Amino acid sequence: MTNAASASSTGSAPTWPVNAWYVACTPDEIEGKPLGRQICGEHMVFFRNGEGNVAALEDFCPHRGAPLSLGFIQDGALVCGYHGLAMGCNGRTVGMPGQRVKGFPPIRTYPVVERYGFIWVWPGDAEAADPAKLRHLPWAQNDEWAFGGGLYHVACDYRLMIDNLMDLTHENYVHASSIGQKEIDEAPVKTRIEGDEIVTSRFMDGIMAPPFWQMALRGAGLPDQQLVDRWQICRFSLPSSVLIEVGVALAGHGGHEADNAHKASAMVVDFMTPETTTSHWYFWGLARRFAVQDAALTNTIREGQTKIFAEDLEMLERQQRNLELHPERRLLLLNIDAGGVRSRMLIDQAIAAGQAGQAPADQRSVAAV
Repeated sequence: MTNAASASSTGSAPTWPVNAWYVACTPDEIEGKPLGRQICGEHMVFFRNGEGNVAALEDFCPHRGAPLSLGFIQDGALVCGYHGLAMGCNGRTVGMPGQRVKGFPPIRTYPVVERYGFIWVWPGDAEAADPAKLRHLPWAQNDEWAFGGGLYHVACDYRLMIDNLMDLTHENYVHASSIGQKEIDEAPVKTRIEGDEIVTSRFMDGIMAPPFWQMALRGAGLPDQQLVDRWQICRFSLPSSVLIEVGVALAGHGGHEADNAHKASAMVVDFMTPETTTSHWYFWGLARRFAVQDAALTNTIREGQTKIFAEDLEMLERQQRNLELHPERRLLLLNIDAGGVRSRMLIDQAIAAGQAGQAPADQRSVAAV
């Protein structure tokens, strides 16, 4: 299935690659029940069969068109909540009380992979879906890391969130009471191509840690009122993820390269899954390498992140509405926007390549931007 075909369900031009793996949900969301979710303009339903395997079907009962996500799981099949038609993982009907339905034509299925604590879906050409194309996330399979996160539904184009995450200058304004500080504005920003990633980095040496990182230092058993070296390294990769290396180290111990005994470091995890052209599912979290056995600290950090991300949501959703009200306005670009601009170029290349039935263009082609 091409990008253009997928976009037709949204009634507008495609703004996302479809031949890619997207986070669809977390395992707890399909615990004992089906989950309906719109992804890249497609209405899907996710569930586990009797063997515990995850399946994804189009959310459409072939009998009367009811959403299968309003049904239930029985004997490993997905049973429609309208008239009881049972569907198998392969998209074929397996039974219905008092009726002969096994000759019904199958409905569409989507490739799925369960890995790294998430369930991933491939909304494009099923024959092109290769689990090997799923980006490796080493922190998700390492006992030296602890992870806590959540999910937001955000009423804005997923690319606005990518812009937001690839330019952390806004922290000094949107997040002034938690992670913002004036040194963010003052530190130079560098943007580069690194393999198949767009990388934006900022380093701040010899500063006082802001409130969130003071809390993290205490959690790591380190003093919170000493000068620190702070870093932010944002990495965008297709189709729509941003992983951000963040942390602080006691000044004079090597900054980003400091031994773990002298720093509190983490990976901010951001997966943006398009829903429509003006909304997306935002799977977020923080994987840390200090006090990994401290469950209370995981909850404290999750609560802190929840407040930080909630501050972003109002800004982004209001930004989306403004852009819809003024589609003729040309937005201005500064050097701090380079990470977002280059990330969008990769997305556009992947969309174009998908429409042409090709692999995405070499990432190095955007290096001169």
